[in-house]
Amino acid sequence: MASGGMASSGAAAGRFPFPYTPYRIQEQFMEALYAALEAGRVGIFESPTGTGKSLSLICGALSWLRDWEEKRRQEEARLLALGASGKDGLTPQQARPGSADAAGEPDWVTAFVQKKEERDMVDRLKEEQIRRKKREDHLEKIRHNVQLKYAAKRKRCEEDEAKRLLQLSKEALPQGAGEGVLDQLDHNEEELILAEYESDDEKKVVSGLEEDDDDLEEEHVTKIYYCSRTHSQLSQFVREVQKSPFGKDTRLVSLGSRQNLCVNEEVRRLGALQLINDRCMEMQKNKHEKKSDEVNEGKKRRVSRTVCPFYSYEQMQFLRDEVLVEVKDIEQLVSLGRETKACPYYGSRFAIPAAQLVVLPYQMLLHEPTRNAAGIKLKDQVVIIDEAHNLIDTITCIHSAEVSGSQLCCAHSQLSQYMERYRKHLKAKNLMYIKQILYLLERFVAMLGGNVNQNPGCQAVSQTGTVLKSINDFLFQSQIDNINLFKVQRYCEKSLISRKLFGFVERYGHPASAVKTNKENQKLAGLQNFLLTLQQGSDKEAGTPQSPLLEAEHDHLRTASPLMQIEGFLSALTNANQDGRVILSRQGTVGQSSLKFLLLNPAVHFAKVVAECRAVIIAGGTMQPVADFREQLLCCAGVDPARVVEFSCGHVIPPENILPIILCSGPSNQQLEFTYQTRDLPQMMDETGRILCNLCNVIPGGVVCFFPSYEYEKQVYGHWEKTGLLSRLAAKKKIFQEPKKANQVEQVLVEYAKCIKRCSQTGGQMTGALLLSVVGGKMSEGINFSDDLGRCVIMVGMPYPNIKSPELQEKMTWLDKRMPRAAGQAPSRVLTENLCMKAVNQSIGRAIRHQKDFASILLLDHRYARPAIFNKLPQWIRERTQVKPAFGSAFAELRKFYRGKLDAL
Repeated sequence: MASGGMASSGAAAGRFPFPYTPYRIQEQFMEALYAALEAGRVGIFESPTGTGKSLSLICGALSWLRDWEEKRRQEEARLLALGASGKDGLTPQQARPGSADAAGEPDWVTAFVQKKEERDMVDRLKEEQIRRKKREDHLEKIRHNVQLKYAAKRKRCEEDEAKRLLQLSKEALPQGAGEGVLDQLDHNEEELILAEYESDDEKKVVSGLEEDDDDLEEEHVTKIYYCSRTHSQLSQFVREVQKSPFGKDTRLVSLGSRQNLCVNEEVRRLGALQLINDRCMEMQKNKHEKKSDEVNEGKKRRVSRTVCPFYSYEQMQFLRDEVLVEVKDIEQLVSLGRETKACPYYGSRFAIPAAQLVVLPYQMLLHEPTRNAAGIKLKDQVVIIDEAHNLIDTITCIHSAEVSGSQLCCAHSQLSQYMERYRKHLKAKNLMYIKQILYLLERFVAMLGGNVNQNPGCQAVSQTGTVLKSINDFLFQSQIDNINLFKVQRYCEKSLISRKLFGFVERYGHPASAVKTNKENQKLAGLQNFLLTLQQGSDKEAGTPQSPLLEAEHDHLRTASPLMQIEGFLSALTNANQDGRVILSRQGTVGQSSLKFLLLNPAVHFAKVVAECRAVIIAGGTMQPVADFREQLLCCAGVDPARVVEFSCGHVIPPENILPIILCSGPSNQQLEFTYQTRDLPQMMDETGRILCNLCNVIPGGVVCFFPSYEYEKQVYGHWEKTGLLSRLAAKKKIFQEPKKANQVEQVLVEYAKCIKRCSQTGGQMTGALLLSVVGGKMSEGINFSDDLGRCVIMVGMPYPNIKSPELQEKMTWLDKRMPRAAGQAPSRVLTENLCMKAVNQSIGRAIRHQKDFASILLLDHRYARPAIFNKLPQWIRERTQVKPAFGSAFAELRKFYRGKLDAL
């Protein structure tokens, strides 16, 4: 069934339920996917956008899961039947008398051991079957509304409980202020004090939920984890599942961050993800402590602590069941959470064990601590990573971290103030760790050439520039190698110190907190002013605190506590020495300087995923060049090359609907070679302009022209303005430029589309619009230029990465040391070429979005014709590409192409 050979079209359609008759390439995709999952492979799958990749993934993978579950049920039934009939289930070969097996054991010993193993297995299967039956019956009941009448009742009880809690906390308020308050502590300030910390107490923080053992031990059924980059991509995928033949009977759960799933408005308002996370954890802790407080009723002091009304086990169980009964996307999950007064963030996690398809963002799957916290178990499961063309960069980014000098100084000043204010109330362990953190901050600032006690904005750095160090060298040179970073990191995580510090600064660190009674004002004025001067970094010589720069910085600091950023950097320093580097970037002042951790070997974090999973599929619209995935990711992660399988399918558009051309020279026979040395020459910029002028005469609708960088696009635009070429272009097409600010992109695109529509309706001299874009910018990914929005995509030059970047240089050196030369080329050379071609492929794939679309693709640089580069184009484009040494024949070909298309329309 799972043979690699292609089945006939009819057979494939029968095996893979599909909402309509699939394209042949979709059938091939599903066949290959099924075979890869069955054989436990690591697959790299490429299916161009517009070819229905999501549906192929859904129908192919869920067909495999359905068949696998069926095979497993049959195998279970066979074993249970054997167990019931008392047969030993041995094969004739094993039962042959007088024989001995390879280990030299007499056959009756082997048979006895085997029989015992089989009996144990039968018992285990029986238990599993009972449990599964129980779960299925339970979900079936809910499906038929038996449970729903209890939901309203539960909800009412929950509301009554919330009212009672509110009343209790109101009653606690007046008492708290008068008696039993620690000396000089304001009411409710106690929440800011760190609880007693047991460093080696490895006990998990009790969640305060009354789980029954059944649920704690719930088995994780075989499932598919599907992850993509953004929440909107995930929602789109869930909608595809809903429309597919599997939409009705698949148990699917969507996971997301608290930022997307939290329904507690008070917490949501905090905005920054880190703050939301910390506040949520704190409320859970409070719930647990509230319980233990009730147990230890004898204690003299009790504080009213906030707990989350949505964190109720019973309600979350109800939410979990609702999620498993019917496929829901994130938006539907959130509204269900509001309706049932249950937390969607935790409720969805409870659904993981029983789910067949778990849909989640990259970070949750690729970052091990997040994965573990979410209760995701990858052992023997299937993982599909979609939109994976940037997978290597994604893993690198998730595990890299950067902190600025001003953040380090600010955290030091806040933490010192915190320690001074609460010194009397903090236990020795807490003080010890706070002092260690302060010392680390002091040493980090010293590494940037500054002093932690002075204003970072006013300390000039003597030796500017960028230095790279190995982790060990950095630890030794900053004299912190004697501190156990693992323990400090664990302390930060468990004590929630950054959350307490944020609360402290919110309370005293800015004027807004001073709108209390006058008496309180006077008491706090001194501390507040002192904190403000330090926080804004304005010492005696500095300008007034009102200076706009400092105010802007102050606003920035309020979004999250700088200590939160620093915790990420500390965590990164616990990587293995050879896998990363610390970049010291000394710029102008200490405040502008920064420390950055750069991960060089993303494979170390991917290795566990590949090792634990039954099968891993890395999929995308444009996966070429594939060598990067094979070598940097899979090979370094220890994957056996024989386990890796590649699949690339063609496009659904007919060959005559696409015209890719590599253009080697322009209208005045100027050779096109946009290297760093030649691209600034006036004749190169003139030639580019002439090519565009000619093309705009024959191309209808929209033309998208990609430049290697914002700077070069600006330079060319300025040159054309001076020479009058711009006004010649503007006569044919209205010119739009890609904005640098993300929030302006939408507006530009709307205007661009409107202009094209207007021109096509009115006719006249103006035939559409020209959009000047940037490779790797906002327009080169995730935005579709279908139909008239992109009748031609032009790539000016080759967008090689900046070879002078210290990060890239370090990565190149690292690869040259680690990797063998491929076809006589150094790995570092291959890396830059691959980065360049990945960017090109991403950009040129924007134009063709569906079967009836048509467009031309122009690559302006003779170097694209070199075999090493040419072979890195996507297969469906490569097969149809023409190399044109002269502009004349290319122009004739283009004119013929568009004439034919317009006649057909």
